[in-house]
Amino acid sequence: MALFEPAPLWRVPAPPTAWTVSQLTARVQAVVEGAPDLRDFWVAGEISNFRHHTSGHMYFTLKDEGATLRCVIFRARAERLPFRPANGMRVQLRGQLRVYAPDGSYQCYGAEMRPDGMGSLHIAFEQLKERLAREGLFATERKRGLPRLPRRVLVVTSPNAAALRDVVQIARGRWAAVELVLVPAAVQGAEAPAAIVRALRACGRVDADVVLLVRGGGSLEELWAFNDEAVARAIRACPLPVVTGVGHETDFTIADFAADRRAPTPSGAAELVVPDQRALRGEVAAAGGRAEQALRARLRQARQRLAGLARGPLARPEAAFRAQRTRWTHLQVRLAAGGQARVAEGRSAWRHAAGRLEALSPLAVLSRGFAVCRLADGTVVRRPAQAALGEPVEILVQEGRLWGRVERHGPAWLP
Repeated sequence: MALFEPAPLWRVPAPPTAWTVSQLTARVQAVVEGAPDLRDFWVAGEISNFRHHTSGHMYFTLKDEGATLRCVIFRARAERLPFRPANGMRVQLRGQLRVYAPDGSYQCYGAEMRPDGMGSLHIAFEQLKERLAREGLFATERKRGLPRLPRRVLVVTSPNAAALRDVVQIARGRWAAVELVLVPAAVQGAEAPAAIVRALRACGRVDADVVLLVRGGGSLEELWAFNDEAVARAIRACPLPVVTGVGHETDFTIADFAADRRAPTPSGAAELVVPDQRALRGEVAAAGGRAEQALRARLRQARQRLAGLARGPLARPEAAFRAQRTRWTHLQVRLAAGGQARVAEGRSAWRHAAGRLEALSPLAVLSRGFAVCRLADGTVVRRPAQAALGEPVEILVQEGRLWGRVERHGPAWLP
């Protein structure tokens, strides 16, 4: 017989200790910010509620059909964006997820942004192009000329790119003596802009004549590395002239506007820089022909002049000598006659001048019985009042001087 077993007693659990809102938010924050895949990720969406604060920070929302995400890009990173975000633009944002405790929300702290989709890429392209053009980065006066006969050409591109093979083939066919030096760089992908900038800086440290920046055709996204602001500035900062050959003939990039010359393709860039030896030989031959014609023309002119001289006075040197001697004798006679006439004219003029001087000479006046009276300081006495009674005076006559004193004043006429 089984013993009686009482029914078990159910224990009512004690209520759990409640978290504070701050504790719960801190827990959520630790989970969200501690997740490795939420520390660095890319997210795509459409921009709305965009606001560029006076502090330089950018605040906006990324949205799609089912959700929204609050985002912020602080000024230091916002200043490095290659375009200006705008409402309605589809973008890809790289950042990390953070919890904002004061309002219990989470948001993405953006570090990098790029357009997503053809429309956004075109908008970003036009924005950057307009801004750099206003700055003068594309100005024609800043363009540098290309060398006529380059000795060494630097090629910036991927070592595995078809563009490199095209450049080598064209260059070797046009001028085998030119030296091609590869400066490797990624030309597609997120790392391509920085790689191209490093390659262009390296070109500035190499003894060369010109730089080719080339890449084959591709979509707008694939060529986007050549629409980077840093690449455009590196092109202008390079001490060597830069020629771009990116994509196909209809493809234009920011790098093309910044370059000193733009070629439609990588092959076109090689043709633009490397001279064609056949064409040069033709130019040399044409120049030699023109020089030969000029020399022949000069020779004909010299012969004609010589023939003219032979028919002229040089044909009879004795007669020419006699004619010259006659002309010389006649010239001597004319010079002698002219000299005598000039001497006579000079003597007559001298006599006339001497007569005038004689007439104006004070000595001539004294010779006619007049005298000059002067005071002790040499002042010539013209009026009686100039000399006081008893004042000593000096009287000049024709053959000497007299000294006396003024005894009285009288009128100008004789008594």
